[in-house]
Amino acid sequence: MTTRSSQSRGGTSRVFVARLVGTTVFDPLGDAVGKVHDVVVLIRLRGEPRAVGFVIDVSGRRRVFLPLSRVTAIEPGAVITTGLVNIRRFSQRAVETLVVGELLDRVVTLRDSGDSVTVRDVAIERDREKDWKVTRLYVQRASSGPLGLRRGETFTVRPDEVTGLAGSTAQQGATALLATMEDLKPADLADVLSDLPLPRQVEVAAELSDERLADAVEEFSDDDAVALISALDTARAADVLDAMEPDDAADLVGELPQEKAAELLGLMQPDEAEDVRRLMTYDEYTAGGLMTTEPIILPPEASVATFLAHARKSEVPAALAAVAFVCRPPLESPTGRFLGMVHLQRALRERPQRMVGSIVDNDLEQIGPDDSIGTVTRLLATYNLTAYPVVDDAGRLLGAVSVDDVLDHLMPDDWRDNDDEVTDEAIERNANA
Repeated sequence: MTTRSSQSRGGTSRVFVARLVGTTVFDPLGDAVGKVHDVVVLIRLRGEPRAVGFVIDVSGRRRVFLPLSRVTAIEPGAVITTGLVNIRRFSQRAVETLVVGELLDRVVTLRDSGDSVTVRDVAIERDREKDWKVTRLYVQRASSGPLGLRRGETFTVRPDEVTGLAGSTAQQGATALLATMEDLKPADLADVLSDLPLPRQVEVAAELSDERLADAVEEFSDDDAVALISALDTARAADVLDAMEPDDAADLVGELPQEKAAELLGLMQPDEAEDVRRLMTYDEYTAGGLMTTEPIILPPEASVATFLAHARKSEVPAALAAVAFVCRPPLESPTGRFLGMVHLQRALRERPQRMVGSIVDNDLEQIGPDDSIGTVTRLLATYNLTAYPVVDDAGRLLGAVSVDDVLDHLMPDDWRDNDDEVTDEAIERNANA
């Protein structure tokens, strides 16, 4: 066993993968290509595991494979390539293992002592044949002392000094992977989770809060969302549905088998379940099927300051934070009589004490829950709005359709899984559905 180092025998650079994550990848001209997301290795029955390439993030959310044969140098803060990058989306093969996604925090066994240790980092280095190999594992013993407060010993070992490295992902805790997800936006978190095998998704989901997981599930494709919710413990699945936007929860529950859907609705909070049931009665491509029942709703006597306080809440989506819907009590949808909207930009120009009822915009064409997605899209564009009210025949506010929900339904069903250009024809087909 050896202590952790950054250099191997003969002065060849040794690179620890956890330190590489987020490193910018440059072409020979110095232009940034993307950032390192993970390292792909092949774990063999004999010999050192072989590192074959990087998974890099390019063009926003596209994740592609960069063979190590096209890497000319790995320097502090930079990976230099030949400039040839295949932009096809990375798809993990069965024989491949992701270091960050699957090896970090995996529990392995020391051959000489039989002790269990946890993999905290993995070192790769290039041999004389220019192949990159996994040459060291940075591991840690279990914490000791009263209540486990004493940090376990850390040291490096060779891959052949442990067993279990090629074990299942169930041997890997979620700590290291979650650390790489901490600052991700919900859409990017969903992208990372959907790339993991389902059992791994469930394990990582167990470490996320209901709200954080709900935000990610809202960004999943229908198939991925159904698979994960179905795999979760039923009580946890119901909690996640409670934390989701009602319209997204309704879409998801509607995709579940009838028996499973009924079970989850029975475990949800009664008021949340009632909203979901109500939304499920509308056709998917109508205003009722698109709307959320939880926009910002205020009474006319509420102040501008109150509106701004609601808009600041992190759980309010940006599209819904741009407007408040002014109604007579009750303020839970379906509300009392709908009076009009107040735009955030208008509110910012008013005194904080001014009542929102005095600055409402009520010069809007009314839409009902059965109006088509085409009608909603036209009115959002006509009035340059990010959300539009949906009212019933009695003039009560039922909910609001946000522009992001309209876009979700106009895009092809597999748009989250397909980074290729979305065609006008595909959008038009959904618009006419």
